[in-house]
Amino acid sequence: MGRLDDRVAIITGGAQGQGAATARLFLNEGARIVIADVREDEGKALAEELGERACFIRLDVSDEANWQSAIGSITDRWNTIDVLINNAGIVHIAALVEMERKDFQRVLDVNLIGPWLGIKAVAPVMIAQCRGSIVNILSTGALWSMNSTGAYMAAKWGLRGLTKNAAMELGWQGVRVNGVFPGGVNTPFANIGNKSTEEMNKLYVGQTIQRIGEPEEIAEASLFLASDASSYMAGSELTVDGGMTLGVFHDYLPGAPPNASEGQD
Repeated sequence: MGRLDDRVAIITGGAQGQGAATARLFLNEGARIVIADVREDEGKALAEELGERACFIRLDVSDEANWQSAIGSITDRWNTIDVLINNAGIVHIAALVEMERKDFQRVLDVNLIGPWLGIKAVAPVMIAQCRGSIVNILSTGALWSMNSTGAYMAAKWGLRGLTKNAAMELGWQGVRVNGVFPGGVNTPFANIGNKSTEEMNKLYVGQTIQRIGEPEEIAEASLFLASDASSYMAGSELTVDGGMTLGVFHDYLPGAPPNASEGQD
C-alpha cells in the first residue's frame, strides 16, 4: 500500500530535475501524476515513461488563465486534485543595481506569483472535498541571502510568507500548506555546467553533510508533507540542506572537519 494511493498530484516544473524525481517517487507511492511544465518534449517523454497514471499538461505557472484551463482538464480526467507541489522556479544572476526590471519581474512572476496562482486555482477543489496538501518548494534562499540573486531571494522570502498565510487561511478548511527548503541539489538548476557529482561535492565541504543533495532527497521531504504522515503539520518549514544554514566552520577552532576551509573559498 502506497502513501499516496489513488491521489492526484500536480507537480509544477515536473519535467526534469527535482520535479521529475518527485513525480517518479509519487507514482511509486500510488499517486496519479500531472507533470505541469513549459518544457513540452521532456514533460511528454516523462509522462510516457511513467505510464497511464501520469499525464503532461503544458503550464506557464505565471498565467492565471493557463492555470484555470489546467485545473479543468485535470478534474475532467480524474475528478479530484489532492496534492499540489509548487516546484517550478527560475533564477536570474545579476547584481541588484544592474538588474533590469523585466528580469526582476519575471523571477517574481514564476517563483512567487506562480505558486499563489496555483494555490488559488486548486483551493476550491480541495476545500470542496475537505482534503488536500500543498507543498511550496522554497530554498535556503528564504533563510539567508547571496549576492547577485536579489530577485530570487525576494521571491523566495515572499513565498515563505505566502506559505504561512495560506496555511492559516486554508488549514481550517481541510487544506494543509507547508514548505520545503532545499539546499544545493544536483539538478540542472544548480549544476549548470553539468559537472560530475564528485566535482559538485567539493563545493559543499564547508557544510555539515559534505556533499551536494540529490533530487530524490527533496522528493522524500515533499512526499512526507503530501501524505497523511504529516497530518498535524500546517505552515511548517522543512529544511533539507545538508546543514548549509547551520553556520560556518572555523578551522582554527575544535570540532571542524579537516577540509572545512576548502568550502569557504
